[in-house]
Amino acid sequence: MKKWFYILILFALLTISGCNDGKSDSSVKEKELTFLSNFTLDTFDPHLSWNTLRAGITETLVNLSDDGELYPGLAIGWEIENNGQTWILTIRDNVTFHNGVSLTAETVKASIERNLEVSEAMKLALKIERMEADGQVLTIYLNESLYSFPSELTHPNTSIVEVGSENLDSKPIGTGPFQLKSFEPGSKAELVKFDDYWDGEPKLDRVHFIFNADENARTAALQSGDADIVYRPALESLRMLSEHNDIETIVSPSSRSTMLLYNTDKEIVSDVNVRKAISSLVDREQIVSDIMSGNAVVASGPFLKNTPFATSEDEKAFNQQEAKEYLEAAGFESENGKMMKDGEELILKLVTYSYRPDLPLIAQYLESNAKEIGLSVEILIVENIDEQLNSDDWDLAIYSANTNPRGDASYYLNAVLYPGGSVNFKDFNDTKLTETIDTFNQTENEEERIELAKEAVSIASEQEYISFLVHPSNYAAYKSNVKNYSLNIGEFYMLTKDIDVVE
Repeated sequence: MKKWFYILILFALLTISGCNDGKSDSSVKEKELTFLSNFTLDTFDPHLSWNTLRAGITETLVNLSDDGELYPGLAIGWEIENNGQTWILTIRDNVTFHNGVSLTAETVKASIERNLEVSEAMKLALKIERMEADGQVLTIYLNESLYSFPSELTHPNTSIVEVGSENLDSKPIGTGPFQLKSFEPGSKAELVKFDDYWDGEPKLDRVHFIFNADENARTAALQSGDADIVYRPALESLRMLSEHNDIETIVSPSSRSTMLLYNTDKEIVSDVNVRKAISSLVDREQIVSDIMSGNAVVASGPFLKNTPFATSEDEKAFNQQEAKEYLEAAGFESENGKMMKDGEELILKLVTYSYRPDLPLIAQYLESNAKEIGLSVEILIVENIDEQLNSDDWDLAIYSANTNPRGDASYYLNAVLYPGGSVNFKDFNDTKLTETIDTFNQTENEEERIELAKEAVSIASEQEYISFLVHPSNYAAYKSNVKNYSLNIGEFYMLTKDIDVVE
């Protein structure tokens, strides 16, 4: 009898041990993902950085599909009144912030008010005069007609945050599928899923959102297994990565443009002939093939050719002789192999940044071509390009910007070409161009808006205020056990509730 008693005790102990082992396995199987990118992680303030939306912490009132179509986000609908000067938004019900506060028209109003306080660029873009909140209805009164207002609300810096929380730069409280657990500026952020997310439970439990400016280091991290998704690995590594059985690569068109900016405050660069000369020194096709490894298309303007508001202008040809002729028209002449005017050599200071590794290479390429016709270009690589461009210490800049992030030409026209625009760094003001953009903003008919957008682009192109070089592709690589990951043309939505990892 005792023998059977001890056997039963032993069986019970083994059963308990087995149960405990099961619990241990369950905890180990928490779904984690490491996302490695070149996004600078200086702040998570949603009104100053795109990172908060990209990381799935916050959401916008209106979303944008890859087809350029607007669809409901935190606002389920919007109505227009008073010739585009009044907008009535219905805020989604049964949505809570990560701290349990309910999403209402009042909390949205408070977030927008805070946005207007800290971002002069968004204040200019949104043109809001006042707002009224009533339950889930937010009425927004603008200081002028703006028929593209819903598309403005897709911008990452308009994402909604609970302003009652402290330290929005390091602990933003949003409504997205992931909440920020910890943040090391310049390095990484730890995200955990938000169990009460309104659009369904996120598949991932935890995400390590890590920054590394070195594209080769990002690539190596994927190969070694230290990263699950790498956004923008080294371009030259894409083919090699695609040959791995356990790695997937994805390349898709983007609405981004690589461009040459000109400091029109400088006397020399204010001459359109000088700007056209610089543009003629760029072989755009060679940039696509040699620098971008084919992962780009030549740009003939700010927009991809398949967008309805793209102009039909020809691609600008590489022509060093033409560049010399433009410089001669500006009063320069070649002396002893150098471009001179009034006894002074033409030397231009070009600034760019290494955050996008292709930009310094393009700068070096331009420098080489310019040298062949006697034009000296001095390159300066800076850490904070926007700060540099807001100074007067530059002549040219190689820059990258998303010129069509919202499926509408309004962003480019108002942010880049309009006086006071966030990317109009030297605040140039072409009266004819500004008047055309004003008319565009106040026009409701879509066909008329498209024609006005084309007209504005043509005016800017004729004056060579900006030289467009290429439209780089968007690309990433990830482990084959990562599911439901995709790239979007606007580069807005990086971490979603649907991304999963499987055994």
